[in-house]
Amino acid sequence: MRRLAVIDCYMNDRHRGMVREAAERYGFSVSFYGSAAEALPEAADFEVLFGCDCPEVVRAAENLKWFACAYAGIDPYVSDSVWGNPACLLSNSAGAYGTAIAEYVVMALLMLLRRMPEYGRIRSEKEWRRLSPVRSVQGLRVLVAGMGDVGTETARRLKALGASVRGLRRDRSRGGDPAFDAVYAAGDLDALLPETDALILCLPGTAETRRTVGREQLALLPRGSYLINVGRGPAVDPGALTEALESGRLAGAALDVTDPEPPAADSPLWTLPNLILTPHCAGDMALSHTCDRVVEMFLEDLPRYAAGEPLLHRANRRRGY
Repeated sequence: MRRLAVIDCYMNDRHRGMVREAAERYGFSVSFYGSAAEALPEAADFEVLFGCDCPEVVRAAENLKWFACAYAGIDPYVSDSVWGNPACLLSNSAGAYGTAIAEYVVMALLMLLRRMPEYGRIRSEKEWRRLSPVRSVQGLRVLVAGMGDVGTETARRLKALGASVRGLRRDRSRGGDPAFDAVYAAGDLDALLPETDALILCLPGTAETRRTVGREQLALLPRGSYLINVGRGPAVDPGALTEALESGRLAGAALDVTDPEPPAADSPLWTLPNLILTPHCAGDMALSHTCDRVVEMFLEDLPRYAAGEPLLHRANRRRGY
Protein backbone atom coordinates (compact mmCIF):
# COMPACT_ATOMS: atom_id res chain seq x y z
CA MET A 1 0.00 0.00 0.00
CA ARG A 2 1.12 3.60 -0.62
CA ARG A 3 3.00 5.03 2.35
CA LEU A 4 2.14 8.34 4.03
CA ALA A 5 4.57 9.36 6.76
CA VAL A 6 3.77 12.02 9.36
CA ILE A 7 6.32 13.60 11.67
CA ASP A 8 3.81 14.69 14.27
CA CYS A 9 5.57 16.26 17.26
CA TYR A 10 2.95 19.05 17.23
CA MET A 11 -0.19 16.89 16.80
CA ASN A 12 -2.80 15.76 19.29
CA ASP A 13 -4.98 12.66 19.16
CA ARG A 14 -7.73 14.46 17.24
CA HIS A 15 -5.27 15.55 14.55
CA ARG A 16 -3.93 12.02 14.21
CA GLY A 17 -7.44 10.65 13.89
CA MET A 18 -8.26 13.14 11.14
CA VAL A 19 -5.12 12.29 9.20
CA ARG A 20 -5.58 8.54 9.67
CA GLU A 21 -9.17 8.65 8.44
CA ALA A 22 -8.28 10.73 5.38
CA ALA A 23 -5.26 8.56 4.55
CA GLU A 24 -7.36 5.39 4.57
CA ARG A 25 -10.03 7.06 2.45
CA TYR A 26 -7.52 7.83 -0.28
CA GLY A 27 -5.63 4.57 -0.24
CA PHE A 28 -2.65 5.27 2.01
CA SER A 29 -1.23 3.49 4.99
CA VAL A 30 -0.11 6.10 7.50
CA SER A 31 2.79 5.98 9.95
CA PHE A 32 3.36 8.56 12.66
CA TYR A 33 6.86 9.43 13.87
CA GLY A 34 7.86 11.61 16.79
CA SER A 35 10.97 12.94 15.07
CA ALA A 36 12.91 12.95 11.81
CA ALA A 37 15.40 10.49 13.33
CA GLU A 38 12.60 7.97 13.85
CA ALA A 39 11.38 8.33 10.28
CA LEU A 40 14.77 8.25 8.58
CA PRO A 41 15.31 4.45 8.41
CA GLU A 42 12.09 3.99 6.44
CA ALA A 43 12.36 7.12 4.27
CA ALA A 44 12.88 5.23 0.99
CA ASP A 45 9.37 3.79 1.32
CA PHE A 46 7.52 7.09 1.66
CA GLU A 47 5.36 8.46 -1.15
CA VAL A 48 4.02 11.37 0.92
CA LEU A 49 5.67 13.08 3.88
CA PHE A 50 3.93 15.59 6.16
CA GLY A 51 5.93 17.35 8.86
CA CYS A 52 8.77 19.74 9.60
CA ASP A 53 12.44 19.88 10.59
CA CYS A 54 13.26 16.93 8.37
CA PRO A 55 15.61 17.80 5.46
CA GLU A 56 17.56 14.60 6.10
CA VAL A 57 14.40 12.56 5.56
CA VAL A 58 13.59 14.45 2.36
CA ARG A 59 17.12 13.74 1.13
CA ALA A 60 16.84 10.02 1.90
CA ALA A 61 13.31 9.63 0.49
CA GLU A 62 14.25 8.84 -3.09
CA ASN A 63 10.70 7.75 -3.96
CA LEU A 64 8.96 10.72 -2.34
CA LYS A 65 6.31 12.33 -4.54
CA TRP A 66 5.00 15.05 -2.22
CA PHE A 67 6.45 16.75 0.85
CA ALA A 68 3.90 18.81 2.79
CA CYS A 69 5.94 21.12 4.99
CA ALA A 70 4.18 22.02 8.24
CA TYR A 71 6.05 25.34 8.35
CA ALA A 72 5.44 28.39 6.19
CA GLY A 73 9.15 28.92 5.52
CA ILE A 74 10.77 26.51 3.07
CA ASP A 75 14.35 27.81 3.34
CA PRO A 76 15.89 24.38 4.11
CA TYR A 77 14.28 22.84 1.03
CA VAL A 78 15.08 25.23 -1.82
CA SER A 79 18.34 23.57 -2.87
CA ASP A 80 18.23 20.62 -5.27
CA SER A 81 20.84 18.89 -3.12
CA VAL A 82 18.26 18.41 -0.35
CA TRP A 83 15.99 16.26 -2.48
CA GLY A 84 16.30 12.52 -2.94
CA ASN A 85 13.75 12.98 -5.72
CA PRO A 86 14.20 16.43 -7.30
CA ALA A 87 10.81 16.09 -9.02
CA CYS A 88 8.99 15.86 -5.68
CA LEU A 89 6.12 18.28 -5.09
CA LEU A 90 6.48 20.75 -2.22
CA SER A 91 3.69 22.47 -0.33
CA ASN A 92 3.90 24.62 2.77
CA SER A 93 1.64 25.93 5.51
CA ALA A 94 1.72 29.64 4.73
CA GLY A 95 -1.59 30.90 6.04
CA ALA A 96 -1.52 28.99 9.31
CA TYR A 97 0.72 31.34 11.25
CA GLY A 98 -0.77 34.80 10.68
CA THR A 99 -2.81 34.92 13.88
CA ALA A 100 0.03 33.87 16.16
CA ILE A 101 2.69 36.09 14.61
CA ALA A 102 0.43 39.13 14.26
CA GLU A 103 -0.38 38.90 17.96
CA TYR A 104 3.35 38.76 18.70
CA VAL A 105 3.87 41.94 16.65
CA VAL A 106 1.11 43.77 18.51
CA MET A 107 2.54 42.62 21.85
CA ALA A 108 6.10 43.62 20.94
CA LEU A 109 5.11 46.99 19.51
CA LEU A 110 3.04 47.90 22.56
CA MET A 111 5.89 46.84 24.84
CA LEU A 112 8.32 49.05 22.94
CA LEU A 113 5.98 52.02 22.79
CA ARG A 114 5.32 51.80 26.55
CA ARG A 115 9.02 51.09 27.29
CA MET A 116 8.45 47.73 28.95
CA PRO A 117 12.01 46.45 28.31
CA GLU A 118 13.32 49.43 30.28
CA TYR A 119 10.80 48.85 33.07
CA GLY A 120 12.01 45.27 33.27
CA ARG A 121 15.53 46.49 33.91
CA ILE A 122 14.28 49.02 36.50
CA ARG A 123 12.43 46.27 38.31
CA SER A 124 15.49 44.01 38.35
CA GLU A 125 17.36 46.85 40.05
CA LYS A 126 14.52 47.29 42.57
CA GLU A 127 13.91 50.88 41.54
CA TRP A 128 10.52 52.60 41.58
CA ARG A 129 10.39 55.31 38.94
CA ARG A 130 8.39 56.25 35.88
CA LEU A 131 9.61 56.69 32.32
CA SER A 132 8.44 59.51 30.10
CA PRO A 133 7.47 60.03 27.37
CA VAL A 134 5.69 56.97 25.99
CA ARG A 135 3.94 56.59 22.65
CA SER A 136 0.66 55.18 21.35
CA VAL A 137 -0.34 52.99 18.42
CA GLN A 138 -3.01 55.60 17.74
CA GLY A 139 -1.77 57.65 14.79
CA LEU A 140 1.47 55.66 14.44
CA ARG A 141 2.77 55.48 10.87
CA VAL A 142 3.41 51.79 10.25
CA LEU A 143 5.05 50.22 7.20
CA VAL A 144 4.57 46.47 6.81
CA ALA A 145 7.07 44.88 4.41
CA GLY A 146 5.57 41.62 3.18
CA MET A 147 1.82 41.43 2.65
CA GLY A 148 1.19 37.72 2.91
CA ASP A 149 -0.83 36.09 5.67
CA VAL A 150 1.39 37.40 8.47
CA GLY A 151 1.63 40.94 7.11
CA THR A 152 -2.09 41.15 6.43
CA GLU A 153 -3.13 39.85 9.85
CA THR A 154 -0.69 42.31 11.43
CA ALA A 155 -2.12 45.21 9.42
CA ARG A 156 -5.68 44.34 10.45
CA ARG A 157 -4.84 44.40 14.14
CA LEU A 158 -2.78 47.59 14.05
CA LYS A 159 -5.38 49.36 11.93
CA ALA A 160 -8.01 48.46 14.53
CA LEU A 161 -5.80 50.06 17.19
CA GLY A 162 -5.66 53.33 15.26
CA ALA A 163 -2.42 53.09 13.28
CA SER A 164 -1.93 54.29 9.73
CA VAL A 165 -0.71 51.20 7.86
CA ARG A 166 1.04 51.05 4.50
CA GLY A 167 2.11 47.83 2.81
CA LEU A 168 5.09 46.85 0.71
CA ARG A 169 5.07 43.91 -1.72
CA ARG A 170 6.89 42.68 -4.82
CA ASP A 171 3.91 43.23 -7.09
CA ARG A 172 2.09 46.45 -6.24
CA SER A 173 -0.61 45.74 -8.85
CA ARG A 174 -2.02 42.90 -6.73
CA GLY A 175 -3.43 45.38 -4.23
CA GLY A 176 -4.07 44.27 -0.67
CA ASP A 177 -6.43 43.96 2.25
CA PRO A 178 -8.52 47.03 3.19
CA ALA A 179 -6.45 47.28 6.39
CA PHE A 180 -3.67 48.76 4.25
CA ASP A 181 -4.14 52.46 3.59
CA ALA A 182 -1.82 52.21 0.59
CA VAL A 183 0.26 49.57 -1.18
CA TYR A 184 3.72 50.13 -2.65
CA ALA A 185 6.30 48.12 -4.57
CA ALA A 186 9.40 46.78 -2.84
CA GLY A 187 11.56 49.32 -4.67
CA ASP A 188 9.74 52.15 -2.90
CA LEU A 189 11.13 51.20 0.53
CA ASP A 190 13.75 53.94 0.85
CA ALA A 191 11.31 56.64 -0.21
CA LEU A 192 8.79 55.55 2.43
CA LEU A 193 11.14 55.21 5.40
CA PRO A 194 11.39 58.93 6.33
CA GLU A 195 7.65 58.86 7.07
CA THR A 196 7.66 55.56 8.99
CA ASP A 197 7.43 55.33 12.76
CA ALA A 198 7.41 51.54 12.91
CA LEU A 199 8.87 49.24 10.25
CA ILE A 200 7.59 45.67 10.47
CA LEU A 201 9.33 43.00 8.41
CA CYS A 202 7.28 39.95 7.44
CA LEU A 203 9.51 38.89 4.55
CA PRO A 204 10.37 35.38 3.33
CA GLY A 205 13.98 34.23 3.25
CA THR A 206 15.13 34.77 -0.34
CA ALA A 207 18.14 36.24 -2.09
CA GLU A 208 16.05 39.32 -2.89
CA THR A 209 15.12 40.00 0.73
CA ARG A 210 18.61 39.57 2.19
CA ARG A 211 19.76 42.81 3.88
CA THR A 212 16.59 44.65 2.97
CA VAL A 213 17.43 46.83 5.96
CA GLY A 214 21.01 48.03 6.40
CA ARG A 215 22.71 51.22 7.55
CA GLU A 216 21.29 53.27 4.71
CA GLN A 217 17.71 52.26 5.45
CA LEU A 218 18.05 52.71 9.21
CA ALA A 219 19.47 56.19 8.65
CA LEU A 220 16.36 57.10 6.63
CA LEU A 221 13.97 56.24 9.46
CA PRO A 222 12.99 59.13 11.76
CA ARG A 223 14.97 59.26 14.95
CA GLY A 224 13.08 57.43 17.67
CA SER A 225 11.35 54.95 15.37
CA TYR A 226 10.95 51.20 15.83
CA LEU A 227 11.75 48.00 13.92
CA ILE A 228 10.20 44.56 14.32
CA ASN A 229 11.39 41.53 12.36
CA VAL A 230 9.23 38.39 12.32
CA GLY A 231 10.21 37.20 8.83
CA ARG A 232 13.77 35.99 8.37
CA GLY A 233 16.93 37.13 10.14
CA PRO A 234 19.06 37.90 7.05
CA ALA A 235 16.66 40.70 6.08
CA VAL A 236 18.38 42.94 8.66
CA ASP A 237 22.07 43.80 8.98
CA PRO A 238 22.72 42.97 12.67
CA GLY A 239 25.71 45.29 12.97
CA ALA A 240 23.80 48.23 11.55
CA LEU A 241 20.85 47.46 13.81
CA THR A 242 23.07 47.37 16.88
CA GLU A 243 24.53 50.77 15.99
CA ALA A 244 21.08 52.26 15.46
CA LEU A 245 19.83 50.99 18.82
CA GLU A 246 22.92 52.12 20.71
CA SER A 247 22.87 55.58 19.15
CA GLY A 248 19.16 56.15 19.73
CA ARG A 249 18.40 56.37 16.02
CA LEU A 250 15.98 53.55 16.81
CA ALA A 251 14.03 53.88 20.04
CA GLY A 252 13.59 50.13 20.13
CA ALA A 253 13.39 46.91 18.16
CA ALA A 254 11.99 43.40 18.47
CA LEU A 255 13.61 40.43 16.79
CA ASP A 256 12.06 36.99 16.67
CA VAL A 257 14.60 36.04 13.98
CA THR A 258 18.30 36.86 13.75
CA ASP A 259 21.31 36.29 11.53
CA PRO A 260 22.87 34.01 12.63
CA GLU A 261 20.27 32.21 14.66
CA PRO A 262 20.83 32.19 17.59
CA PRO A 263 23.17 35.18 17.85
CA ALA A 264 26.78 34.51 18.81
CA ALA A 265 27.42 34.38 22.55
CA ASP A 266 29.24 37.72 22.44
CA SER A 267 26.64 39.49 20.29
CA PRO A 268 25.36 42.82 21.69
CA LEU A 269 21.85 41.66 20.79
CA TRP A 270 21.75 39.69 24.04
CA THR A 271 22.16 42.76 26.23
CA LEU A 272 20.79 45.80 24.40
CA PRO A 273 18.31 47.41 26.82
CA ASN A 274 15.93 48.61 24.09
CA LEU A 275 15.68 45.28 22.25
CA ILE A 276 13.15 42.47 22.65
CA LEU A 277 14.83 39.22 21.56
CA THR A 278 12.93 35.93 21.26
CA PRO A 279 14.01 32.51 19.90
CA HIS A 280 11.99 32.29 16.64
CA CYS A 281 8.84 31.50 18.60
CA ALA A 282 6.34 34.06 17.29
CA GLY A 283 4.64 31.43 15.14
CA ASP A 284 5.92 28.15 16.50
CA MET A 285 3.45 25.32 17.16
CA ALA A 286 2.47 26.46 20.65
CA LEU A 287 -0.86 27.96 19.59
CA SER A 288 -3.58 25.34 19.09
CA HIS A 289 -5.15 27.41 16.30
CA THR A 290 -1.90 27.15 14.33
CA CYS A 291 -1.70 23.37 14.71
CA ASP A 292 -5.34 22.98 13.72
CA ARG A 293 -4.86 25.03 10.58
CA VAL A 294 -1.64 23.23 9.56
CA VAL A 295 -3.45 19.89 9.67
CA GLU A 296 -6.49 21.31 7.88
CA MET A 297 -4.30 22.62 5.05
CA PHE A 298 -2.71 19.21 4.57
CA LEU A 299 -6.13 17.57 4.50
CA GLU A 300 -7.32 20.11 1.93
CA ASP A 301 -4.54 18.99 -0.40
CA LEU A 302 -4.52 15.23 0.22
CA PRO A 303 -7.61 14.49 -1.91
CA ARG A 304 -6.26 16.76 -4.62
CA TYR A 305 -2.95 14.91 -4.64
CA ALA A 306 -4.73 11.55 -4.74
CA ALA A 307 -6.78 12.72 -7.74
CA GLY A 308 -3.75 14.14 -9.58
CA GLU A 309 -5.05 17.71 -9.23
CA PRO A 310 -2.94 20.83 -8.50
CA LEU A 311 -2.23 21.42 -4.83
CA LEU A 312 -3.86 24.43 -3.19
CA HIS A 313 -0.83 25.13 -1.01
CA ARG A 314 2.00 24.33 -3.38
CA ALA A 315 5.22 26.27 -2.76
CA ASN A 316 7.73 27.44 -5.33
CA ARG A 317 11.25 26.23 -4.55
CA ARG A 318 12.80 28.62 -7.07
CA ARG A 319 11.01 31.62 -5.65
CA GLY A 320 11.62 30.53 -2.06
CA TYR A 321 8.04 30.61 -0.75
